[in-house]
Amino acid sequence: MRVAERLGRQLVRLRPGSIPGGRNPQDRHEELQYLFVMTYGRSGSTLLQGILNTIPGYIIRGENRGLMGDLYKFHNRAVKDRQQRLKPEPIPVTHPWYGIDGYPDQAAYESMRALALNTFIRPEPESRVVGYKEIRWPQSGLPDFVDFLRNVFPGARFLINTRSHEAVSRSKWWADQPDSLERIAAAEDRYLAAAEILGPDAFHVHYDDYTNDPETLRAMFEWLGEEFDGELIRATMAQRHSY
Repeated sequence: MRVAERLGRQLVRLRPGSIPGGRNPQDRHEELQYLFVMTYGRSGSTLLQGILNTIPGYIIRGENRGLMGDLYKFHNRAVKDRQQRLKPEPIPVTHPWYGIDGYPDQAAYESMRALALNTFIRPEPESRVVGYKEIRWPQSGLPDFVDFLRNVFPGARFLINTRSHEAVSRSKWWADQPDSLERIAAAEDRYLAAAEILGPDAFHVHYDDYTNDPETLRAMFEWLGEEFDGELIRATMAQRHSY
């Protein structure tokens, strides 16, 4: 397929408000692979999102204000209450916490996956790899949150996107925060530490590298197991991303 045609189809496919058809995404979850972009604001991640979405079968959505973090809190609260009240015998119907001892982890993961796939991820009929990019990640306990995501989305992989701290600190809202450099560095340290734990299931790219030379993204495409199309990537980079 020609570069202009592929890029045009991508822009139409990602038009806000489009509604995918086909089977219920949850019915297809065993066919899907999951990819999440972990980054901080103004890192150029929307461009990376656009590059990923040029790959046939990829749907990488934009930010969702940390919706999975809310489900993580829900799950942890239920597990904590279950553990506190777990007894050799089931909690009787007369107990004020009746039923919480039966909170099922696996059923919760499956239900949360169904909710995410059916609402804000929304795979399309031809989707193979789905996920989203997000700038809102826990400031503490990030490895535990990543484990939770991998329980909800089995086999999930993580792409870490970074950028020059100085450039980020001068952009948009960061410029109004006197401690921006420290906050950006702290976030990046957390992300890279999580990537170390994930091993081959994480990959790190740097905005300044791939915008200066798109060829540096070949390694990322190899990690993804996808074909690298330098001409298409350059055409994508020529399109305005973010705001």
